Amino acid sequence: MSDDEERVTMPFKFVTAGTSTIPSYSEPARDDERDKRRRFDARFPNQNQTKHCWQNYVDYHKCILAKGEDFKPCRQFFLAYRSLCPSSWCERWDDQREKGNFPTRLDV
Repeated sequence: MSDDEERVTMPFKFVTAGTSTIPSYSEPARDDERDKRRRFDARFPNQNQTKHCWQNYVDYHKCILAKGEDFKPCRQFFLAYRSLCPSSWCERWDDQREKGNFPTRLDV
């Protein structure tokens, strides 16, 4: 494009998760609009990591019970749950394990 040609700016249409329009929250939503709002948005893959937090916590404790604390691969689970889980959850789960009322069997 040379300097003397006129530049034309075209609008950009941003589309996510199969949604071509942004629903208005001021109007009552139709069923198809509600479904669009609930769809997975690839821009936010880390929204809810609760399941991963729990699973890594359980896997770590199962691993150290089965293989011992010196078993290096167990550290992967430790690092994962420490980065994903709030410390208050870990403290509560540690207390539950000590009292014997932890909701999952770790000795399996």
